Amino acid sequence: MRKLQWKIITLFFASGALTLSILFIAQQIMRLIGREYWKEPWVDTLFRVERTLSSFFGFPVVPTIIGIVLFICMVLLLSQGTIRQINQLMQGTQRLAKGELDQAIIVSSNDELGQMAVQINQMAQQLKLSLAEERMAVQSKNELISNVSHDLRTPLTSIIGYLRLVNEDHYKDEVELRYYTDIAYDKSLRLGGLVNDLFEYTRMGYSPINRVDINLVELLAQLAVDFSLTGQHEGVQVVFTPAAEKIMISSDGDKLMRTFENLLSNAVRHGREAGRVDLKVSQDPKFAIVQVINYGPPIPQHAIPHLFERFYRADESRTDQTGGSGLGLAIVKTIVDAHHGTIQVTSTTELTMFEVRLPLQVPEN
Repeated sequence: MRKLQWKIITLFFASGALTLSILFIAQQIMRLIGREYWKEPWVDTLFRVERTLSSFFGFPVVPTIIGIVLFICMVLLLSQGTIRQINQLMQGTQRLAKGELDQAIIVSSNDELGQMAVQINQMAQQLKLSLAEERMAVQSKNELISNVSHDLRTPLTSIIGYLRLVNEDHYKDEVELRYYTDIAYDKSLRLGGLVNDLFEYTRMGYSPINRVDINLVELLAQLAVDFSLTGQHEGVQVVFTPAAEKIMISSDGDKLMRTFENLLSNAVRHGREAGRVDLKVSQDPKFAIVQVINYGPPIPQHAIPHLFERFYRADESRTDQTGGSGLGLAIVKTIVDAHHGTIQVTSTTELTMFEVRLPLQVPEN
C-alpha cells in the first residue's frame, strides 16, 4: 500500500496547479487594471530592475521567485492535515515513552500514517495489558509466598515443638514419648504433602501436555477400583457408572489421573457420612463429561466461586484430618484448562457434584 506516497505526489501537483492558476489570474488582473499604474515612477523602476535581472540570468527572475514562494505556501497550506497527523504520532510516541498509556491517538486517515496510529494505539493497549499482567503476577507471587510460608510454618512449628520436648526429656514415660513422636510424624507427613502439592502446582505452569489417545472409561474404571479399596477403610464405596464402553479423548493420561484422583479424594473425604461416591462418565457430540458426586454436607454458596483459587478453604476451621493443602482443586483447574476443558461445581443439601468437560477433539491453536 502506497497511499501516503500518492498523497504526497497529489499534494505537489495540486500545489503547482494552484500556483500557476494564481499567477495566471494575477497576470490577467495586472493587464486589466494595471495600465494606469505603469506611469508611476516606482513601477517603472521595478520593471527596469526586472528586465535587467532577466537579461542577466536569462529567465524572468521576479515571476519565478513569486511562483516559488506561492508554491511553498500552497504546499504548507495543503499539507496541514498530514503535518498535524505526524505531530499527533510524535506526541503519541512521546506519551508512550513516558508510560502514559491511557490517551489514544486520533486516527484521521486510512493511509500509512493512519495505520501507524492504529498500531501505536494497539501497542499502547498491549503494553498496558502486559503491565497489568505483570502487576498481577507480582501480586500473585507475593500471595503465593505468603500462603506457602503460613501453611508450611504451622506443621513445622508443631514438629519443632514436639521434638524439642523429646530432646529436652520433657515427657513422663514411654507412652507420652510415643505420643509426641506420633504427632511429630503426622505433622511431617502433612508437611511432605504440602511440599508435594506445591511442587505439583508450580510444575503445571511449565509442564507440557503430552497428548495420547486414551479410553477415558478405562482410566476412570481403574481409579474407581483403587478408591473403592481405599474407601472401604473409611466406609465409602465409589460407584462407577459409564454411559459407554469406550470414550476416546486425546489427553495427558498422567495429568488426568491426578485430576480425578484429587476430585475423588475430596469426594471420599467429604462424603464419608453417606458412605457412597458416584463417578459417572458420558459424552455429547463435542465433550466427554465426567461427574464426581458425593452426598456429604453442602459447600456454602459464597465459597463456590473461590474453590479453585490457591490455598482457598471453604471451611477455614478444618483440621489436618478434614482438609488438604488448599492446592488440590487449583491443580485440577490448571490441568483442565490446559486440556481446553471446563469444570463446574453444583452443591445442594442433597449432593455436591464436580463436572469436568473435556473436548473429544483437540482445538486448533
